[in-house]
Amino acid sequence: MHRTARLVALLSMALVAMLGFGSRALGQDGTPEAGGGGGQNRGDLRFVVVSHGQASDPFWSVVQNGVAQAGQDLGVEVEYQAPDTFDMVQMAQLIDGAVASEPDGLVVSIPDADALGESIQAAVEAGIPVVSMNAGNDVAEELGVLTHVGQTEFEAGVGGGERMAEAGVTTAICANQEVGNASLDARCDGFTQAMEEAGGTVEVLEIDLNDPDGSQARIESALSANEEIDGVFTLGPTGAAPALAAVEAAGVGDRVQLATFDLSPEVLEAIVAGDVLFAIDQQQYLQGYLPIVLLTLNAENLNTIANPVLQTGPGFVTQENAERVIELSDAGTR
Repeated sequence: MHRTARLVALLSMALVAMLGFGSRALGQDGTPEAGGGGGQNRGDLRFVVVSHGQASDPFWSVVQNGVAQAGQDLGVEVEYQAPDTFDMVQMAQLIDGAVASEPDGLVVSIPDADALGESIQAAVEAGIPVVSMNAGNDVAEELGVLTHVGQTEFEAGVGGGERMAEAGVTTAICANQEVGNASLDARCDGFTQAMEEAGGTVEVLEIDLNDPDGSQARIESALSANEEIDGVFTLGPTGAAPALAAVEAAGVGDRVQLATFDLSPEVLEAIVAGDVLFAIDQQQYLQGYLPIVLLTLNAENLNTIANPVLQTGPGFVTQENAERVIELSDAGTR
């Protein structure tokens, strides 16, 4: 697993240990006051998480599990909210509603800063500490966010392109399920740059996750129309599923290699079987867990960290480690 990811996991353990021993304010006699900094009991702390991904999605369900476990471990109240679909208007409304409820901290993903920036800045101006996660590493600091927990998407895409090029892929599709989502666009951009530097070419193909059959048909059609395509790169497990089906239906598994961002049981089984070359692992459980830790420390002890981005990835899951990760995925933490 990626060294940075291991360091982040160790940091999480250290932060929880610190919280477990109680970072409480001292009274005039030098003894700890009841509750945290400012005399507030930890059990009174309430944090709201607003993401652009639904908990029904296999990726985002792991994020929500991280949020819930952090709340349980730290003894704080957490709420997880998301729009019904990828809808920036609805997401902005959810953020506005969260701000109006006056939580002790807010966690947001930022797939579209133009659509969400005003709502996030309203939270900051209201004195609500904000931590971003998953999407928005490039805009978090300018919006006044304390820190971003996630991976730098362009660089992760570069890593994926380098690995596919090393595997012999020269002509690839980057299947993007949310064109306009800055993080996903950055993944394709990084992938394209790495492939082109290796002498290859990339075509971005838009797919619709609300229509998996249609997505499969689009990928299958592209594979049939251009026999030179020897690689398909997807940006999430729900994009990998129709891509796997398309490769199989087109009968091109002998020439087309598939790789993806993020994990799901289906992706992990496909890696073990050799049908998927690798999955880029951003450790989304930490993206849900760590912001709650950081906000709790900030509320109790006014702690912040200097890094504008606390990186949880990228790591790579391959045949060498996929079976061990499957065990953890069954527990809902990978």
